[in-house]
Amino acid sequence: MQNSGPLAGIRVIDFGRFIAGPYCAMLLADFGADVIRVDRRQGSEDRFIAAITENGEGGGFLSLNRNKRNLTLDTAKPESAEIIRRLVKSADVVVANLPMNVMKHMGVDYDSLRSIKPDIILARISTFGPDGPYANRVGFDTVAQAMSGAMSLTGFPGAPVRDIVPFEDFGTALHTAFGVMVALYHRQQTGEGQIVDGSLLATGISYVQGLLAERHVLGIERRQQGNTSFYAAPSDAYRTKDGWIVVSAVGNDMFARWARLVGHAEFIGDPRFADDQGRADNRDPITQAMNDWLATRTSEQAIAELEKVRVPAGPVLEMDRVLEDPQVKARELLKYIEHPGAAKPVPLSDTAVRLSATPGGIRERAAALGEHTGEILREIGYADAEIAELRRAEVV
Repeated sequence: MQNSGPLAGIRVIDFGRFIAGPYCAMLLADFGADVIRVDRRQGSEDRFIAAITENGEGGGFLSLNRNKRNLTLDTAKPESAEIIRRLVKSADVVVANLPMNVMKHMGVDYDSLRSIKPDIILARISTFGPDGPYANRVGFDTVAQAMSGAMSLTGFPGAPVRDIVPFEDFGTALHTAFGVMVALYHRQQTGEGQIVDGSLLATGISYVQGLLAERHVLGIERRQQGNTSFYAAPSDAYRTKDGWIVVSAVGNDMFARWARLVGHAEFIGDPRFADDQGRADNRDPITQAMNDWLATRTSEQAIAELEKVRVPAGPVLEMDRVLEDPQVKARELLKYIEHPGAAKPVPLSDTAVRLSATPGGIRERAAALGEHTGEILREIGYADAEIAELRRAEVV
């Protein structure tokens, strides 16, 4: 695999699993880094979630592991330690979202890595961080959603609701990838490596910081209220003649344009609606006005009129309509990639951030299990006879 792009020449060893680690490494791969995913010999568990190919790979896995090479390794075999040592020796960055004791056992904790490659950068991702009373606990995205407070305020009054999109995972991956880039820049200046520490709980706390601040400083105790904003109105999901749309008006000027549009100019001078918070706290008349106005309009008609007065609005789309959305198509937000065993090309999200001079992108499909094992082992000094013996011993 010939890599090009601003990160060409940077080698990343990816011990990541599920989302946070793999997405972090995927972003680096999209911009040209040589990312080697280390898989279990039988395939790691995240490969087989929500299968869409005959071989059992899931769509999420195929996206998160594009542009990477794949090496299989049984880390329980003693011979694996030398393979890891040679991989690390050849690398610039190691990405791992494994329990701390597992990392130490595998020799991919920072002290072990630094003894092999003094300027190595370790991108270490966990649920709670490497210290504190929860350091040794395991968890997934939903645990962080719950323990950051986000779940307690999501959904309509009743049971707590998780967000179907694992934003704690993806957010932590973004934070960690940013940290890796800073660490690479620092190493270029000083020759020093370091640990880049990302955690799901830290991401969750950063995302709810405004709510935490008002709770602590003002004593405000929020409760679930569905899709309605705590801080502005109209700001909710509303039913039209043929579906649902979301509308969000923020600021006095935008609210005034909305009020005139829906035939309630008298709202503009009403002291209840003097600012965003007042409108949020007294939303019922605003909601009624919005619903009355939408009752005679389709989603398309309503969005066109709202857009004309520059009030943000959009349709609530189901998945098939997202695939056909003209903006998604025009910007090629999805790339359709052939994968062995998939009945049709698989839509994968292209690199979300676009650089004018050094763009990223999808160059290669996600590798089959162990597709590059021999190639990588030869690169780190193994002879063909040695590789054959490693295969016979089921190390790789």
